[in-house]
Amino acid sequence: MINSILIANRGEIASRIIKTCKRLGIRSIVVYADPDKELPFVEEADEAIALGGNQATESYLMIDKIIAAAKESQANAIHPGFGFLSENAEFAQRCESEGFIFIGPNPSAIESMGLKSTAKEIMAKHGVPIIKGYQGDEQSLDFLVEQAINIGFPILIKAVAGGGGKGMRIANNKEEIKTAIQAAQREAQNSFGNSNIILERYFSSARHIEFQIFGDKHGNVIHILERECSIQRRYQKVIEESPSPGLTIELRSKMGKAAVAAAKAINYDNAGTVEFILTDENEFYFLEVNTRLQVEHPVTEMITGLDLVEWQILVADGEKIPLKQEEIISEGYAIECRLYAEDALNNFFPATGKILYWDPLKIEGVRYESGIKSGSEISIYYDPMLAKVIAHAPNRKTAIRKMDYALRHLKCLGVTTNQQFIIEILKYKNFIEGKYNTSFIEQKFDFKKFAERQVQGNEIAAIASLLFRWNQRQSARKLIPNLTSGWRNQFYQKQEEIYLLENIKTSLQYKYNKGVFYITINESEHEAELINLNSNGITINLNGQHKKLFICNLGNDYYVHHYEFGHLKATICDRFPEIIKDKIKGGYQAPMPSEVMKIEVEVGQPIKEGQDLITLLSMKMENTIAANESGTVEEILVEEGQSIDKGTLLLRIQPIEKTNS
Repeated sequence: MINSILIANRGEIASRIIKTCKRLGIRSIVVYADPDKELPFVEEADEAIALGGNQATESYLMIDKIIAAAKESQANAIHPGFGFLSENAEFAQRCESEGFIFIGPNPSAIESMGLKSTAKEIMAKHGVPIIKGYQGDEQSLDFLVEQAINIGFPILIKAVAGGGGKGMRIANNKEEIKTAIQAAQREAQNSFGNSNIILERYFSSARHIEFQIFGDKHGNVIHILERECSIQRRYQKVIEESPSPGLTIELRSKMGKAAVAAAKAINYDNAGTVEFILTDENEFYFLEVNTRLQVEHPVTEMITGLDLVEWQILVADGEKIPLKQEEIISEGYAIECRLYAEDALNNFFPATGKILYWDPLKIEGVRYESGIKSGSEISIYYDPMLAKVIAHAPNRKTAIRKMDYALRHLKCLGVTTNQQFIIEILKYKNFIEGKYNTSFIEQKFDFKKFAERQVQGNEIAAIASLLFRWNQRQSARKLIPNLTSGWRNQFYQKQEEIYLLENIKTSLQYKYNKGVFYITINESEHEAELINLNSNGITINLNGQHKKLFICNLGNDYYVHHYEFGHLKATICDRFPEIIKDKIKGGYQAPMPSEVMKIEVEVGQPIKEGQDLITLLSMKMENTIAANESGTVEEILVEEGQSIDKGTLLLRIQPIEKTNS
């Protein structure tokens, strides 16, 4: 009988599994890397064991360290979570050979689905529809180009191993195919140690539908309905929901049967997910099997009332699946939104920093799963997902409204997030009507309009920061306390504070008279009154409207939460700023905190415009810095494996001198 589980994962994943362990009376043990030692999951577990190291390759991916920790803690089962080693057949086999119960599918099932090419071959043999394409061993460039032409454009190129959007490219015509194949192969080799790719016909307007499957060791397999996962950016999911607004009863039945057939084809015996694409013509095709529980599994739990982690434990312990197919009942609708530390207006670049304040609003029917708390540090080493918000309601419109309300009141201050970006998606008519596909964000979302709205919000943040700072100065005064702060002997002379809003210096000139601030910002006039300031909550009357905000600061950075505009930031510029050094000619800087993954050039090497110089890794996202002009590598200032801050000078290029003809 399973009585103690070592969780070989981190963050919200570990926290989620711990909750079920506690409810079932099972001792939970977690392992942690150095950057994670202060995260909530370490405190929540019954026991925690340090793995050492910063990166996953030094900790969570070290099979020997995980097994040693399981032996040290005397666990009798290991749960891999839903990342890292969860789809590693070698790890599953090692757990079993060392005498631990592996809470996941059998190693053979994991191995058979480990390569997309093998998975497609198996599914085709068992009657599961697959996309027209090529998944063979011949990987020469000329042969792959020929295959692509035979399949027809557009073509989706995918790494045969791994996932998460890495090693994936789209070619729309013959002119793009060679470059796309070569780029995908390079990225696949760097990410997974395997440069092999497969080619598939690409559907630009398809939906992404996945079915939750469950098998046991007695040969029983069922599906637990579907999840719609079409709202994506960089091939990664942002919003999931169930039931899918794109399925009819008949189509749901057909896809569910195909998912069960896929599971039976590989003798599946735990939680997993069969992923499909659904075309505009209601044709569906197999994509892959994720041989683990998915991040979005709470959506299924909310509509069924089941605990899928409990099912995983029961099945791993040799018991049968608790329910039969006909006993699976769905009630209402559920939507999950993923809160990421990233900048939606900067190509979704991941963000790092410190969570100064974390406070999710408690609402009936809304569930939060997070691995953070106030004070948590968000480092460069792991995925940028901070939390999941899941809303459940009797119908879809109510679920959307409840989600919108929960997100608007969620306070996550200190790090740039996609919170407001998600709120904007929920307002789109296409989304509300359920008429969307995987290209929604790329084709439908109006980033320009979103940016304009954020400018308006940032001005409110600056005004709130100004009043907050004024009150702090007023409260701290000891000399002549009755004299108004910032008093001038020239009545008409205004005071000024300069803020940095989205990297733009913005002047706020103001006068204070009889409780009213008369403020000029971007040539517009505002009247503001400080109504109430209670701890970090601040209420102001701005141009006749009451606005309730929450504000906290770290140094010169002021973070403001507003119901309408979400998370905002205003940075007060020092009155006597340090002299900023001129940008170094030919210098290339890190656009975000990162780890130097690979240096592509060497000192003295001639390079051409557009050539790759250096590849950085931050939160599992690769960012390759390319040359913006031809020249010669003059100096390299970083090393592979080095952790660097945003703005770090990476290397210098001596440009080719241009002469007038």
